Formats: sequence, C-alpha cells, structure tokens
Amino acid sequence: MRVMFGAVLGCLLWSATSFAQQATEDVESRQDKPSPGIASDVRVIFDVSGSMRDNDPERLSASALELLASLLPSGSRGGLWTFGERVENPLPVGPVDRRWREQARSLAPRLVDYQQYTDIEAAIREASEAPGGKRHLVLLTDGVIDLAPAGGNKPARDARSRRVLLDALAPELGERGMTIHAIAFSPQADLALVERLAQSSQGLAALAQTPEDLLRGFLDIFERIFPTDQVPLGDNRFPIDPEVESFSALLFHEPQVAPPVLVGPDGRRYTPENLPAGASWQRQPRFDLITVPSPAQGEWRIDGQLEPDSRVSVVSPLVLQTTDLPATLYQGFDLPLEAWLEREDGAPLAPGARQDMRVTVELQALDGAVLAESPLIQASPDSDRFSGDLPAPSLTGNARLVIDAEGARVHRQRVQAVNVLPAITARTEGGQVWLTAEHPALNADNTRLSATLQGEALPIEAQGERRWRITLPRLPADLGVPLQLEAEVELAGEPRQLHLPRLLLNPDGRILLDEARLDGAELTSRDLPAAPGEAAASAADDAPVAAADQVVNAINALPGQAQRLVRGLGDQPRSRLLWAALAIALILLLWGLHAHRRRHRSAARRASRTASASHPHRRSEEPHV
Repeated sequence: MRVMFGAVLGCLLWSATSFAQQATEDVESRQDKPSPGIASDVRVIFDVSGSMRDNDPERLSASALELLASLLPSGSRGGLWTFGERVENPLPVGPVDRRWREQARSLAPRLVDYQQYTDIEAAIREASEAPGGKRHLVLLTDGVIDLAPAGGNKPARDARSRRVLLDALAPELGERGMTIHAIAFSPQADLALVERLAQSSQGLAALAQTPEDLLRGFLDIFERIFPTDQVPLGDNRFPIDPEVESFSALLFHEPQVAPPVLVGPDGRRYTPENLPAGASWQRQPRFDLITVPSPAQGEWRIDGQLEPDSRVSVVSPLVLQTTDLPATLYQGFDLPLEAWLEREDGAPLAPGARQDMRVTVELQALDGAVLAESPLIQASPDSDRFSGDLPAPSLTGNARLVIDAEGARVHRQRVQAVNVLPAITARTEGGQVWLTAEHPALNADNTRLSATLQGEALPIEAQGERRWRITLPRLPADLGVPLQLEAEVELAGEPRQLHLPRLLLNPDGRILLDEARLDGAELTSRDLPAAPGEAAASAADDAPVAAADQVVNAINALPGQAQRLVRGLGDQPRSRLLWAALAIALILLLWGLHAHRRRHRSAARRASRTASASHPHRRSEEPHV
C-alpha cells in the first residue's frame, strides 16, 4: 500500500512541479513584478504535534514539503516553520534557488519529530513577524489547539488562544496584507478554525486526505498566488488563437488507460515519439504534460480518457483581467465583478475585437458541475469592461470561479479556487447555541435573527457586535429536535431574508423528531443492537411503552419550557392545539404498534423455538421501534 502511495504521489508531484514551473515562468514574464526588496514570499507552517501521528498516517506533511520545494518558482522567497508546543524556524525566509530547495527537502525528518502539544497561535504569530514583502502563510495542521498545561484551567486557556487567534491575530494580519491559506489533514480537525483563518485574510482552506487532495489544494493555492490564463478544455478539445505564443496541457488520466494522442488543427497526430517542432512531452503513469511553442491556430484535441482536473494554460500578450476575486463566497450573497481583456502593456482590446464578445462567470463544483452562472454585460458599446453579478451560491464547500471571455478571434479563461461559507454559522455548546456572523458586512445593528423550536420562538441575545446566544430548554438526552434559524438583513437600505440550515439538537439521540410538515412531526428511531437471549426479548417488549412515554412527555414539555424562556417578551403565537393533537396521535400510533407487536409476539416465539430446534446456534432477534 505504501509503495503504491509513493508511486502515485511521485507522479502527482512531477505533474505539479512541471506545470507550476511552466505557469510561474509564464506569469513572471507577463505580470508586473514586485519592486526590488519587497518580493512576495511563501511561508509554510508544519504541524509536528503528537496528534499528527494519528491524523496524518500517510505522512502527507512530508509530501507537502516536497511539493513546496518543487512548486516555488526560482526568484521567489520562501521559508519553513514547525510547531508543536514550541515553534522553530529551521529554514528562514530566503530566495528560492537550488540550494534552498535542497535545504527544504533535507528537513523531512523534522516533520516526524513529534511534540506533545499544539500551539497554532504562536506558530502563526512568529511566522508572520519575520520581515518580508507580500506574505502568504500556508498552514498544514490537524487544526486542534492543545496548549501545554502551565497551570490554571487548561480548557479555558485553549479556548482563549483560539479566540485570540481568530478574533484578533488573523484579522490583524489580514489588515496588514498577509494571506493565510490552511490545509487540514483530518476530518477530525477543527475545520471551523481552518476555514475562519483563511476567510479572515482572503485565503483558501482545504481538507487533504489523499495525495490527489493535497495536489489539488496546493495547485489551487499557487494558482491564486501566481494566476495564469487558461483556455477551456471541453470534450477533450481546446481552442488556440493567433495571440497564443505557447500552451502547456496538463492531462490527468488513470494509470491503465492508453496513452493520449495530441491532434493538431490540421489533423496531424502527435505522440511523445512524434512531436511538433520545439515541443516537450513528459509521460507518466497518471499524467502527461505537453508544452508546445508557436502552436498552430485552430481547435486542438486530445484522443484519450482524461480526468476532470486536466487543464491547458497559455502564454500570450493578451491577458484576461478581472476585479479582485475573493477567496470566500457566502450563501445568500451575490458576487459583483468585472472582466476585460487587455495587452501586457496595459492597452485595451481593439474595439473591433470586442464585437460579439461573450463574457460569462460560473461557479463550478470540483467535479465541473455548474452551481451558478451569469453573463457579464458590456456597459456600453465603447466600454472595454464587462460587468455583472454571480447569483448567490446555495451550497457550501470548495468550488471554483471560472470567468470565460470568448470572441470571434480569441478565447480566454481565468480559474480561481474559492471557499463557500454560510453567512451565519451556528454551533452548540452545553445548553446554548452560539451564532456568528461570517459575512463581514453583518452585525447586530443590521441583522435580526429568529429561532424556532418545535413551533415556539426562543429568545436570542446579542453577545458583542457579531455574535448571538440562544439559551435552550432542557431536552431529554435521547430526543433529537431540529432548531429552525432565520435571519433578516438590511444592507444599503435593501432588506433580504437568509434561510439558515436547521441545527439538529441532540443529533445522537435515539429518537429523532423531524419537522417534516407544518401540521406535525415525524417520529423516527435509530436501530439499536439486540441483547442476546431472553433479556433481549424482554427489552423489546417494553421498548414501545417506554418510547411512547418518553416521546409524549418530551413533546408536552417542550412548549412549556420554551414558554418560560419567552415569558416577559410579550405575547407570542401559541400552538397548543397542535401539540395536543400531535401528542394524542403519537400515543394512538404507539399504542397500536404495541398491540400489534403483542399479537405477533407469541407467533414469533413459536417460530423462534422451531427455528432453534433446527438451528441451535442461531440467535432470535426482533426489530426495534
């Protein structure tokens, strides 16, 4: 397994290295370079805490170090930090060259020199303070703050460090122009921390559990740091216009498939043994990287089976520009943006070339599915800019923004990874629900929240400028109940309604109440393992009655408990008849089920005894309510 993992990673690493080096060389030759003395630098912070031993079993952190040493282009600046209970800087920030890469690769053993605790706050603070230019911090961690016990209340110290990191340090770094990107190595990580760190500074966040995840995450980060133009690759075809000076096609595929064939506009077929003049072709089990200088104009195609992450970047004096593309989008909020084509010297596209130009923006899932789309419209016939709004995303997670500009003689794309987050997040802590405004424009002055628990409104208290607290009634531990949350927001004089996801209280409860319809609740139950022998039968006999009592008592108690919380807030709408009807319906349903089970119990036991006589080692089981 580890041999196969290493082979896969080697292939992916080679592809990432080659494509990134080509892309960064292209970018450096086409984009504005930073002024002398303030060059951008990339600082990677590796978690070496003891929990990484379990949360990074495949040692992806060492793979990330190799990717770092290979992806950073020559002439950029880079540095490396490690942290557990203490922070170390084994590779200070310096210019990236052959010697720097060798030093970086030699540090792989340091990544398994595990320490017992995890101080993420100190690591980010120290890495950000070293002098440099435009800084990008890349945090690789299992994302759980766990400080060394130094006296006092350790859980409180951990929570305080988390608050300082998220509420003070990260926003301060964002205001100072630093960008934090974060990659978590385990779903057990504090993913909310990873997301908020990235969100606070317009960085990217990702969960990497496989080499493919790691490659995608690093490519997304480096494409944001060093953006490049692409041309669309659809149905294994891509267009090349007269402005293109060269293209690089990174083609992912399964190891067992036949080698791809590159077909030119004139139908000529190219293979690694038969290349266009000056072209290069790297062939590996899981990818091919083809670079073609001075390509012929027209439609090129690939004969072969390609994976979705395949892409074609181009070098051209004609560049697709956009307004700043955020790294974070929010549910319920449109994204306004502009796009235009201009030459590398800043000259706009000729008016004749703008005729019949079609510009669109799409939000795509990682598999290429379109989640939202919109055309960008030319402000006037003389304008070289196209503007519009991407509709608000409805799903959260990792996605990609694709801006596509297509004219009669040119076609360009700009692809940028984004994180889609809810505008307001909710989490439970003890008997309370804490709501936090994630969208930077939301606060207690322009946001009105409501919470409904089984038809009863609960009070919501503001806790500072961007946080709210809901105190919950006491709920039986076995009863899972949905909490309905909604928000009314007014921005720039325009009201809008945000429908937040339902929060399930006691999600591990054996009995779940799901607010499926307005006229009642639906009762479901989790399957529980049966105990052996007669004890199992006796427990099964009593289960319906116990469940009925528990459900009816819990349902009857909820309105009263909620009433006590809202007492003093004025009269609220009540649904006593609904609760009474629901309780009676549930009692009748469970009583009928109990009677049905009693009628069939004796028959089942007779059948069980007959089966036991024929199969003495088989255990009799009955279904659970």
